[in-house]
Parts: sequence; C-alpha cells; structure tokens
Amino acid sequence: MTNHNQGKIYIVGAGPGDVNYLTVRGQQLLTQAQVLVYDALVDSLLLQLVPCDCQLFDVGKRGGRPSTPQARINQLLVDQCRQGKQVVRLKSGDPFIFGRSSSEIQALIAAECQFEVIPGISSALAAPLLAGIPLTDSVLSKCFAVVTAHQPEQLDWEALARIDTLAILMGGRHLAEIVQQLQRNGRSHQTPIALIRNGGRPQQQVWLGTLGTIVNQTLGISLSPVVIVVGEVVGLREYMGLPDQDQSKSEGWQVEGWQVEGWPVEG
Repeated sequence: MTNHNQGKIYIVGAGPGDVNYLTVRGQQLLTQAQVLVYDALVDSLLLQLVPCDCQLFDVGKRGGRPSTPQARINQLLVDQCRQGKQVVRLKSGDPFIFGRSSSEIQALIAAECQFEVIPGISSALAAPLLAGIPLTDSVLSKCFAVVTAHQPEQLDWEALARIDTLAILMGGRHLAEIVQQLQRNGRSHQTPIALIRNGGRPQQQVWLGTLGTIVNQTLGISLSPVVIVVGEVVGLREYMGLPDQDQSKSEGWQVEGWQVEGWPVEG
C-alpha cells in the first residue's frame, strides 16, 4: 500500500449517540485529527474534541433531505489522504452496520491510501438496552436480527417474522408497512414493539405498544430516526427498572400503551 506523505484515514464508529459511548481509541484519534469528515446523528459534543485548527466537513445523509453524494465523500477522503492529512471519518454507531463504509474502503484501496477501522457500538444494540430492553433472553429470545428498513419492499418478511427479536434501523417512516408485513407473515397483533428515539441521550423517548396498536399510538409524531424493537423481550423493560430512571434524566421520556405482568426473568 502506497504511503501518500503519511496521510491516513481513520474510519471511526461514534457509538449510539451520546459522547460518553465513544471508544477510548476513537477519542484519542479525534484529539489528533487534522481533518474530520462526519455524518449526521453524531453528537455535536464530539466535534469539540478535535484540535481548534482541524478542518470539519459535514457530509451527513439525512432521510428525505439533500445529502452529499457518496462518490463525493469517497473523493474527499482520497484527496485529503493524498495531501498527507490525518483524517477521521466519523460515523454514527458502528462504521460497518449499514454505514456505507464498504464503498469508502474500496475507494481508499483503489487510491492506495492507508486506512484503519475503529469499531463503534451500534445503536441497534445500545439503544434497546439503554431503554431497558435486552435483545436476547434465555426464555424469550434465542436469536435476533438487525435490519435496515430503508427499503422495506426489499426485505424477506417471511423469514424475518420467524426471528424472535428484530432490531430495525431506518424504519420510522415505514412503521405502518413494517407492522403490516410482520402480521401478514405470521406475527401476532399482540406482539410487543418499542420505538426508541435518541437512545442513551438526555432527550431519549420510548414508545411501547403492540403490532396492532403502535401505528395509531404514534400518528402525527415524527419517528425518524428511531430504533424499532419487535419481540417479547420488550416486556422485560419493566424488570430492568428503567422507567423511573429514564423519566428523571430524559425530559421527553414517553411510555404509552400496554403494561406487562408476570414476564419471566433470567436467573
């Protein structure tokens, strides 16, 4: 791999949102960055970690709004590397959980640019737990799947409906279709569902319901971005002791819908 004047790209996962969930390695690289290329959904406090002379490039892709073409982002990274810059490419969550990092890696390899990947905590894993919902349980959930519902018509809903727990990203605008497809393919209308917005942040919001009720419960509410959790584990939130904790730290904390009694707890 050719060394372009010691330039290097660091593809860093920012974690689920809050700056406190950034990895130690990620924080170290931000404090040394000469260039920061960052996505939407990245905590603004992370931008304060870079040196005062660091160049900032906002290339975030926001659903339904104009965004920077991926080809332009790829070229920006290559250009900065060839100028000998130490570049942090900051992505929300984990860079390779629906983060389009493969395209950027391919461009860097083709340009013979040095790069390093630093994993992050995906919001698909962190947001449910920070809202009191474990994705697995010895009784209720032996398996789970992480799904992007940006294009729900391309998903195999018959297969997904058989999985114990689903963690669905980029599905807020398609909630009605998601619940319809799951019920059409065998999931009960009483299956618990949770919607988590701003997971782990002070403004965290949680909506609880079932496949049969959640659409009506959230009519008129902007649900982008949210993490959607479908499965019986949603009922374990009561046993995690999170509601009071959430309410004390989250001004917008919300729980609407069903109550759970008698759910088994792992021993």
